[in-house]
Amino acid sequence: MSIQTSLARLRAQHNLTQEKLAEQLQISRQAVQKWESGAGMPDLDNIIKIAKRFGVTIDALVLGSDRRICEELRQGETLQPEYSAMNGWESYAADLMTEFQQCQEEGLDIAPYESLFSAVSQLPAGAFKARLADLLFDLTRALPAKSNVRYDEPSDLESIRALSTNAFQPAAPLPERQTLLEHISGAWLGRIAGCLLGKPIEGIHTEELLPLLKESGNWPMHRYILSTDITPEMRQRFSFRLENRPFADTVSCAPMDDDTNYTVLAQALLDRCGRDFTPGDVAQIWLDLQPKKAYCTAERVAYCNFVKGFQPPASAQWQNPYREWIGAQIRGDYFGYINPGDPVTAAEMAWRDACISHVKNGIYGEMFVAAIIAQAAVEQDIPTLIQAGLGQIPTTSRLYEAISRILADYRKGVSAQTCMAGIRQMYDEHTSHGWCHTISNAMIVTYALLYGGGDYGTSICMAVQAGYDTDCNGATVGSILGMRGGSAAIYEKWTAPLRGTLATSIFDMPQISIQEAVQKTMSHLP
Repeated sequence: MSIQTSLARLRAQHNLTQEKLAEQLQISRQAVQKWESGAGMPDLDNIIKIAKRFGVTIDALVLGSDRRICEELRQGETLQPEYSAMNGWESYAADLMTEFQQCQEEGLDIAPYESLFSAVSQLPAGAFKARLADLLFDLTRALPAKSNVRYDEPSDLESIRALSTNAFQPAAPLPERQTLLEHISGAWLGRIAGCLLGKPIEGIHTEELLPLLKESGNWPMHRYILSTDITPEMRQRFSFRLENRPFADTVSCAPMDDDTNYTVLAQALLDRCGRDFTPGDVAQIWLDLQPKKAYCTAERVAYCNFVKGFQPPASAQWQNPYREWIGAQIRGDYFGYINPGDPVTAAEMAWRDACISHVKNGIYGEMFVAAIIAQAAVEQDIPTLIQAGLGQIPTTSRLYEAISRILADYRKGVSAQTCMAGIRQMYDEHTSHGWCHTISNAMIVTYALLYGGGDYGTSICMAVQAGYDTDCNGATVGSILGMRGGSAAIYEKWTAPLRGTLATSIFDMPQISIQEAVQKTMSHLP
């Protein structure tokens, strides 16, 4: 290894640009560039400067002993990660202001520390910022609740049930098996089609979504967005990237998505562990069956915490700013599928799943959805279904209050437009926290169920055209109404692009047959 190679490697290991090294050696950047390219050689004075700067001997630098240089670096240098290359979901320091807002909403007395959180959040990524972030996390764990907190929001199952209205109601009689098969088939198809409806525009904001739909003759939304709807002029004009999206007329099957991955993953969990699975079983199957990149926000944090040895529920609590985001709410469907007419058991299974990555309303969202789906197998009335979901979560929670308000306004005759405006006023879609929170998206699901009148197509379109987490909400509403109405309630225009097949990111399962998944679901019924 020549001196130019040694110099380039040492500079890279110390995270120095050529300009920065030149400044430290008091020479020109062009000189460093020539040395590293082999167009020139440093004189003895500069060789001595370089060796001192990097803490290596001159012979190691000049003779190019790679092994010796590495050994000397190990002896004299502090090893640390490349913070600028870390995914933001894996670095607590990267999202401190979300942590601050989360603590505020949980009722912790964190307001006096806002300027401190803001100052640290603006520091460049690095070891110093990470150390300060660790101290701020310790601070949040020690904060007292404010004296005027309105809500009582436990995360353990016993306390959740103590604050819920229908946590111990008996299950309804099961429909006959063929009827159940049709309901469960509808739930799978409804979820997957609803997800596909929202997937091409996941992340768009409504100031661009509405013009897109109107310009393509799809307002109010009533069909899939197609690639042919997107003109070259629109691709240039819209800031939201519209190229290479999974449009319904370009996909060969239902594309892979975390919303559907979790449904398949839950089925694999039941196959492996049965109905008595534990939170630890859920954590292990996450580690065993999907790569890290398949997980987002709170799930990515929990996955990394599993690797570090944190077990549930600590895996949900350790440095997790996203602990009340939507991730658990999109994971509860299968527990509804396998407990038809039994929202209590569906919600309890959902709790076992949710507590590995979420707390409080993050957990309640999954319990709420699982309970609605379970009840939808035996109940047609939409407000009654929503009440079944509410019956499994604390009446003292923010989620219960928010959903109850929408239900009450609907019964008073408040318009759909006014209802949606109220949701936007509470949660700003332009912030990650507002866009991805459990409560904002659960409110949209409730809004679409109520104002969609029970019609599958109308309701999934209302959920998606509302914006926010479009594929999640389309999938959840589709799952509920698919279970309620069965496969007959879902027109062929929604199912045709799926071609009976779902792609996943689960190891050894690049694609699955939807009907085979339905049949396996039947084997997991009580």
